[in-house]
Amino acid sequence: MLRKGLFGQKIKWLILSIIFGLVFLSGQIIEAKNRPIFVSELEGTITAGQRNYLERQLEFARQNDAQLFILELNTPGGLVEATLDINRLFLNAEIPIVVLVAPSGAIAGSAGAFILISSDIAAMAPGTTVGAAQPVAISPEGTSAVDEKTTTFYASHLRSMAREKGRPEDIAEKIVKENLTLNAREALEEGLIEYIANDRYDLLRQLDRKTIVKQGVTYYLSTGEPTFIREEMNLRERFQDWLSDPQIAFLMLMAGVMLVYFGLNAPGTIVPEVSGVIMVILGIYGIGFFDTNTAGIVLILLGLGLLVAEVVTSGFGILGIGGAISLVAGAVMLPIEPLMARDWYTSFLVTVVGTVLGLVIVILFIAQRVISSRRKWSGGSVYFNPPEEAVSVTKLDPVGMVKARGELWKAVSVDGDIIKQGIEVKVVRAETLTLYVEEKNNPTKK
Repeated sequence: MLRKGLFGQKIKWLILSIIFGLVFLSGQIIEAKNRPIFVSELEGTITAGQRNYLERQLEFARQNDAQLFILELNTPGGLVEATLDINRLFLNAEIPIVVLVAPSGAIAGSAGAFILISSDIAAMAPGTTVGAAQPVAISPEGTSAVDEKTTTFYASHLRSMAREKGRPEDIAEKIVKENLTLNAREALEEGLIEYIANDRYDLLRQLDRKTIVKQGVTYYLSTGEPTFIREEMNLRERFQDWLSDPQIAFLMLMAGVMLVYFGLNAPGTIVPEVSGVIMVILGIYGIGFFDTNTAGIVLILLGLGLLVAEVVTSGFGILGIGGAISLVAGAVMLPIEPLMARDWYTSFLVTVVGTVLGLVIVILFIAQRVISSRRKWSGGSVYFNPPEEAVSVTKLDPVGMVKARGELWKAVSVDGDIIKQGIEVKVVRAETLTLYVEEKNNPTKK
């Protein structure tokens, strides 16, 4: 009996050792008790500034040994480069990533669907929506679906991420190819998300004591009494977020062009030219976050060149109007951002057209003033108006000098007659600083 007991204990320890070895070989085990939870928010258009913010927060969370990183999401879409960078950050993060579409009424549209599917745990609040990620292109006629090659590429990319995260690949593909849109309940039934939660607290109650396996590491969650760490964007990230918004970038570019335009028309002021150049550079930097095409860039550069030519050659507004038209065409062709929400393009075009119309009005006003000033003597004080009478100080044969109001003026005998020195003359007309005169008391003129 004793030998049987010892044999049974050896078998028991052997089995436990094998189990422990299998668990050890399957990956590292990380306990989450008393470890903090990082929370970030992403709202509005997805930009490079928000990407940089999330990258910094993920690194900070890793350094502080966080057990979870929660992103509360509400976006209609955003820039492709920024979205794909966020996907890479989430897929390769060393801690579990939770994306919660919240609060109620929030959406994860277009690029937002890519971010949700790339998470380790996906959740939505009641009354939220995900989907409609069909890539779009913009043209003068409006928005339309991009070519099949581009659509297939993004559909395959989303399928790949869905497969990696154990989510339905067919649903992911339909979100891109068919603009499929799901509410929270439908997304849960289809397996696109794992939880429906009213807020982060409700979600964490559901996650308590759950396990997540990521990159061979098993994470045991302890979220019953969470300790949150949350940081806002720093100044640099806020500036990048603001500047990389396509509408802001375009307005910045136009404002810079106008400042350069006024500076060239008023040489010596320095401030408009310098400020304008800085704003143009910032605008180009912001536009650089577009997936640009060559035609759009060429048209914008042509438009800027025509505006400069308008200033240099005094084209009476014609070159300026041509430049404005070129800028509009370039702006329409430039933002090929497949994951941007369709509604965004409407507001973008309104911004472009409104800005350029204002630019044309200013150019036409300046051109009209220049033409008017060249056709007539501009009014001012008496010292800036031509005199009515003068006295010749040299002989006019027919050109000479006259004196009026203590000033010397270049004068021309209007009829070509010779006017002797010291003769009173009457000013018939003035062209710039030249007076056309005739003898005042000449009886033949009466």
